[in-house]
Amino acid sequence: MLEFSSRRLWLRIVFMGTPEYAVLPLEYLVLNHHDVVAVYTRPDKPAGRGLQPVSPPVKNAALSLGIPVIQITSFKNPETVEQLKSFKPEAIVVAAFGQILPQSVLEVPCYGCLNIHPSLLPRYRGPSPVPAAILAGDDFIGVSVMQLDTGMDSGPVFARAQVSVLDHDTTATLLPKLFRIGAWMLLEVLVALSSGKALPEPQDHAMATITHEITREQGLIDWKQSAVEIWRRIRAYQPWPGAYTYWQGKQLKILEAVPLKSSSGVEAGRVVEIAPAGGNLTDGFGVGTGSGVLLVLKVQLQGKRAMTAAEFLRGQRGFPGSLLG
Repeated sequence: MLEFSSRRLWLRIVFMGTPEYAVLPLEYLVLNHHDVVAVYTRPDKPAGRGLQPVSPPVKNAALSLGIPVIQITSFKNPETVEQLKSFKPEAIVVAAFGQILPQSVLEVPCYGCLNIHPSLLPRYRGPSPVPAAILAGDDFIGVSVMQLDTGMDSGPVFARAQVSVLDHDTTATLLPKLFRIGAWMLLEVLVALSSGKALPEPQDHAMATITHEITREQGLIDWKQSAVEIWRRIRAYQPWPGAYTYWQGKQLKILEAVPLKSSSGVEAGRVVEIAPAGGNLTDGFGVGTGSGVLLVLKVQLQGKRAMTAAEFLRGQRGFPGSLLG
């Protein structure tokens, strides 16, 4: 339980994070008067056709807030750890930073290192908890604020919150929601820490499940899987690597779809037209799977913009009846 006191409630903090959904926790810390003395993030990455360097969203946010930014790939260099010590943080806050912190870093702040992790720990430790929850068909997912140790998301937990997983939810829609909730929980944990009333709960390691890095190849659709399994993959792998198949040698991304209960015996990967009782085509097309038909609603053909399935069909007259894969 979190309790409050009249002691100083703001802390001197170093923030570590990288993607867009990690910006909100940083902004919440500043808006709630914590002294964020430095932001650590990953290096710029080349992107786009010109492969121009693109800054991480957290870097851009920190610079706009006037906070010093340090971009690193690891803390293996002792000088990097000494630089961190020079900021004299009372706490380090981590939100999707992308690396395990060594003991030399964990020992720097007196209040330790706090992490916002998008799962109900100990379930779904590791780098891809949200895709794992969608793939498993979980009705609920969650977010935890935890104390980091040298393991992978194995430290004690200060607070958890549960969120429903809706049929239209994807990794892209759930992560911002979870980190917004996590940011509010983090503020309460920091208040409890500063008042000496925060008591983290050790995890039950026997209940832990581990997730792994997602590869680009995992986005390739196996049409022999069921329509429900493929539908979950489409949602889990959005925005990256995306769920895709091939048609006429070109990659075709399936951006939105729903499983149909029909077991019409359509060949796995075969494109079919879906006609309702009225006789008019629906807004999408069907694809046979190992069990059921997947109704595809939105696609993106290689080199083209994203479009509705109906729009795609109008431009590809010979598409119905073809075999994907």
